[in-house]
Amino acid sequence: MRPSADTRVLGRLLVAAGAATEAQVAAGLEEQLRTRERLGEVLVRRGLDPEQVARALACQLQLPYAPPPLTPEAAAVRLIQPELARRLRVLPLGLSPRGLRVATAEPLDLNGLDDLQFQSGRRVEPEVASAVAIERGLALAFGQREVDAVLTRLPGAPAATASAPEDGELRRAAEAPPIVALVELVLERAVALGASDVHFEAGAPARVRTRIDGVLREVLRIPEHAAPAVVSRLKVMADLDISVRRRPQDGRAAVRVGGRDLSLRVSTLPSSLGEKVVLRVLDPDNAARPLDQMGLFPDDRDRLLRLLSRPHGLLLVTGPTGSGKTTTLYGALSILDRERRNIITLEDPVEYRLPGITQVQVHARAGLSFAKALRAVLRQDPDVVMVGELRDRATLEVALAAALTGHLVLSTLHTNDAAGAVARLLDMGAAPYLVAGALVGVLAQRLARRLCPDCRSESAIPPGELALLGLGAARTRVFAPGGCPRCGGHGYRGRLGIFELLTADARVRELVLRRAPSDALREAARDAGCTTLGQDAWRKVAAGATSLDEVRPLLALVADEAPACPGCSAPIRRDFMACPACGSRLRRKCACGVLLEERWKCCPACGTPAG
Repeated sequence: MRPSADTRVLGRLLVAAGAATEAQVAAGLEEQLRTRERLGEVLVRRGLDPEQVARALACQLQLPYAPPPLTPEAAAVRLIQPELARRLRVLPLGLSPRGLRVATAEPLDLNGLDDLQFQSGRRVEPEVASAVAIERGLALAFGQREVDAVLTRLPGAPAATASAPEDGELRRAAEAPPIVALVELVLERAVALGASDVHFEAGAPARVRTRIDGVLREVLRIPEHAAPAVVSRLKVMADLDISVRRRPQDGRAAVRVGGRDLSLRVSTLPSSLGEKVVLRVLDPDNAARPLDQMGLFPDDRDRLLRLLSRPHGLLLVTGPTGSGKTTTLYGALSILDRERRNIITLEDPVEYRLPGITQVQVHARAGLSFAKALRAVLRQDPDVVMVGELRDRATLEVALAAALTGHLVLSTLHTNDAAGAVARLLDMGAAPYLVAGALVGVLAQRLARRLCPDCRSESAIPPGELALLGLGAARTRVFAPGGCPRCGGHGYRGRLGIFELLTADARVRELVLRRAPSDALREAARDAGCTTLGQDAWRKVAAGATSLDEVRPLLALVADEAPACPGCSAPIRRDFMACPACGSRLRRKCACGVLLEERWKCCPACGTPAG
């Protein structure tokens, strides 16, 4: 029986599963009437989880659902030509006794399934998967075969010459079909694997590495003589000067990969072996991840939502470069009411597109700095303003003034923790009374790799390490990475955030006015229930979300922080007898009133055996 779809049924399934609201489905149906696209594609573009949509579509059509990551079998891959698989967005998964199991993002494309059945000579058994999972599976199945084919087409090494190649030679080499095809294939593979950065590194041979889940992995080696042509190709794409090879250059490029329009930030750096090029891959349509998917525990998420609901104030997100600050800010913007509020962002550069807001590209060389742009924005009747970064005193003063005059201002800083953000604002020249009046909260964060749920395994924590980290003996076993086809043998799939949320209450404001040191602010935050970075890291280790190795530097901070409950990891004070969160007994007390230490077998005052 051929599958058929009713978009209304799909919408009801998504609402019933909690993946979408009635309003989201209604807006998607209204857009579908204009664009004539499939409802699932419209909803994914509007921010719904593609896996939730694929799961609902599979339920609607009564077909199996193929969860990511997809791992194709070699015997099945050999039956399908890469061109046909990519055109139909179909991935061969494996062979059954009488058919070919395939994952498809478009199960209603009956003509495509017929073409697949004709070429393979087997009955096609479709399973529903998301388009993102299909693209990554196709890169694994066919990427290396195509890259090898292109490498064989590269021209041989030229005869040795004393002079560097002329600019005209480099430009001709950069436009040669094998070089163009090689760069395109590398980008396709990087995007399909979910890489955030691509490194082209000079050497003998040159190599290409991609950063996936924060870790660099080598994916390709290029003959040394072909590396200058590849670098020149990347420069041409970014409109850089190919004749400049002894000083760094920065540029941008717009590319289309796998049917998606992407933006590349291109950076070149001269080295002793040649030029190195790093590409930052930006998907403008991948506007924001929901806050629920970032790793926030419910208590921190609820506190953050309360801060975002305030009509005015300054909310900061802090952390080192690459810690996910921009992603968090966009996740916050995505939950705000973009229909009834005027939301404007100032960015350098604009990395993502978010419907319903005005995004401004800051250009310092053209005279549009953050401070000047922010002053202009305040004349545009904004309700919410997002400033990419508070880089200087002028921008900070305007941002504080905006937060005090009825605007909600979101921005970022580079500090190690939440309390350090207050000290940084004061060091930048802000008056304490302005900071105390404007600041509503600071969210500090880090990123850690998420353990693969299919292959993680329990392992014991060495007793010496427990004492070193100050974790106590309540939990002696945690999860460690394994290795399976779904995670590519690495033991990790995806990343999650480690968070610390400081809320500026009355005590914190008083400390800011007195220019109190950061340690006093940290103590005040902990007394108010703030879960520190170290404590949140341990909570995620205890929950099996990540491993000790991933968060060891943060766990080393736990011993220096206020203690956490060994049962539930909730913050406690040193004088607590029991945890107010879970009720676990923290300290023992004899009937005569003497507090007993953990190692004591009896009361030293009355001799009663310790119970």
